Amino acid sequence: MSDLPLWPAVAAATAEPRFFIALAVAMVAGLVRGFAGFGSALIYMPLISAVYSPQVAAPSLLLFDTICSLPFAIKVWGDSTRREIVPVSVGGALFLPLGVAALVYVDILVLRWFIAGLVLVALIALISGWRYHGKPTLAASFATGAMAGFGAGSVQIAAPPLLVFWLGGPNRAATVRANIMVYFILEGSLAIVAYLFTGLFDRQVVTLAILLGVPFAAAMAVGAYFFHGSSDVFYRRLAYVIIAISGIASLPLFDALR
Repeated sequence: MSDLPLWPAVAAATAEPRFFIALAVAMVAGLVRGFAGFGSALIYMPLISAVYSPQVAAPSLLLFDTICSLPFAIKVWGDSTRREIVPVSVGGALFLPLGVAALVYVDILVLRWFIAGLVLVALIALISGWRYHGKPTLAASFATGAMAGFGAGSVQIAAPPLLVFWLGGPNRAATVRANIMVYFILEGSLAIVAYLFTGLFDRQVVTLAILLGVPFAAAMAVGAYFFHGSSDVFYRRLAYVIIAISGIASLPLFDALR
């Protein structure tokens, strides 16, 4: 990370037509993230992986999403249930390094198919209403965290197992949203350390994170503002539609059309 982006790197990044695609994607991802508490990775990762690569998409999203989400996580801290977050976070912390190793060593095309498939499978599970209705035992919490941690480390997609697990319980949408936002900060901090030691924060990644971070944060603020007073059904359906479009558009099958 010593090779920090300077003005030439910024000029080079913004001179590429794909940067403006990334800018639009980041703003939509931020809007959904602030509104629903999740969904930024399900939108950003498949599309930016197609435009750049998973090794650019994952660390750039990690940087600006973690930093920009911190104030929102602090604000909803009181709505979260810490006794549920702790065991999930432990599982996530232990399996996150395995995900990071996958991001570093697995072929780019394989990762892209994995990302698109994970997004679409997660979306089907969410729309179908499949939930974990069992008792939130330590084992179930740990397993959920393990899946989320691997997804976060490899492709920054941790929300699906958390949603399936927490939406099946008695928690309100506001509580689920708060739990996920707090979890993301805890796991995001660990992921930043892991990515740093594996050299994933290069000049291009840091430059993109800086350039996309401000519009992402602004869009998050707008999304968070519109969350208050909205219905649970509305915000979930809106997020599902956007995620579906992102997942389908990112499929490697459509590379020839780009």
